[in-house]
Amino acid sequence: MTPSAAMTDRKRTLIFINIIITVSAAAFMSTALTTALPAIMDSLSLTAAKGQWLTSGFSLVMAIMIPITAFLTTRIPTRPLYLVSIAVFIIGLGICATARSFGVMMVGRVIQACADGNLFAMGQIILLTIYPKERQGTVMGWFGLSFGVIPVVAPMLAGVIVDLLSWRMVFYIPIAIMVISLIYAVFVFDNVLETQPGRLDVLSFLLCAVAFGGVTLGLGNLSTLGLRHMQVWLPLALGVIASVFFTVRQLRTENPLLNLRVLRCRAFAICVVGSMLLYFITMACAVMLPIYVQSIVGASATVSAAVLLPGSLLMALISPFTGKLYDKTGVRALLIAGSLGTLLGSLGMVFVTVDTPLWVAAVLNTVRNGAIGCIMMPIVTWGISAIPERGAAAHGTAINNSLRTVAGAIGAAVLVGVMSAVAEHTQGNAAAASMRGVNVAFVIMSAIALVMLVCSLVMIRPEKSKKALDKVAEG
Repeated sequence: MTPSAAMTDRKRTLIFINIIITVSAAAFMSTALTTALPAIMDSLSLTAAKGQWLTSGFSLVMAIMIPITAFLTTRIPTRPLYLVSIAVFIIGLGICATARSFGVMMVGRVIQACADGNLFAMGQIILLTIYPKERQGTVMGWFGLSFGVIPVVAPMLAGVIVDLLSWRMVFYIPIAIMVISLIYAVFVFDNVLETQPGRLDVLSFLLCAVAFGGVTLGLGNLSTLGLRHMQVWLPLALGVIASVFFTVRQLRTENPLLNLRVLRCRAFAICVVGSMLLYFITMACAVMLPIYVQSIVGASATVSAAVLLPGSLLMALISPFTGKLYDKTGVRALLIAGSLGTLLGSLGMVFVTVDTPLWVAAVLNTVRNGAIGCIMMPIVTWGISAIPERGAAAHGTAINNSLRTVAGAIGAAVLVGVMSAVAEHTQGNAAAASMRGVNVAFVIMSAIALVMLVCSLVMIRPEKSKKALDKVAEG
């Protein structure tokens, strides 16, 4: 009997609520420091170069750890792994909350990142395991609130916390939430995921760490240092080389660290590519719009938050409804509508100038975020549920999370680099030149959205979309 058939609805709901609470708190910490960082730097007497490692270092460690989640979730029983992950996250938060130096703070952030990636992956896999297929879209839609929306809203919330209280409360508040979640989980969680014996392939893990870490670090430095700088091309080159060796090893070994063979499933492959393109656009916009509002237009950080807020709220509101629509109609209609909205929202920014009212950018961002909300979780649900191999969902989740994390880093780094390059070669005042760079960056985002729209129309058949929950969509 499968876990979804053996479990009562009440038990499912209790586990679901706990996962939402836990992942929301974890997601908050993934981006909260972007606005709390200036206060932390001032308190700990840090330079900007050193302080930025508290955010980029977190992303780097998380990128390295995500691939190993497939091994952990298939080797260690669900309940102890989940409880330990929450406890480890609390320890990391506590270290940061009481830190008096950069070194101690960095240790806390590394510990948080190790637990964060595992909690995200476990949340997805557990929900897709305990709920029947006809309800997975709705459930994952609500999960999308924590997975996709909280990181977008977190910088604004963290700014309010810092202004009203202190930067240390950015860590203390999640500690309180996580402690409640841990106590709650002790009473409701069971071992719901299947496990199998096996040993960690250390060489694969090292290759994976160099691959994902090198690519993420290199691309993260691209926008500020340029492609020719050693801190960009060296880790990037090492990451690409390690990726090749890692891929070859995973395809040849019987018990891979990441089962890359799941990419042979056509639906899952489409899911991964679609998720990467979405994160490319999403993370690029998250960086580009504050630059436009604050550095080019000259508005305050509060105004910048006001421009971003409607889009974030719409994404939060629309996610559960798109999950229900997915259960009824399949993924194709949502992908077409979402891709079209993303194209329109991005294309509109191509024609924005320094003198354009900020409410126009706010409306365009709202359209784009709402459209992305139509796609974000449905495409993941569709792709993961289509994997035919028994117990391979953990590997699929790890692959998808890892690659879209790298894609997000690429989007932010490359498009900021494009914006800077265009601005340098554009005549006129600095604001107009930078605005031209932003316009060109959104031309690229529009092109990506157009590719997504065409693929949605051509690559996904209507009859398969309607049966995506009941039939395996393989190439």
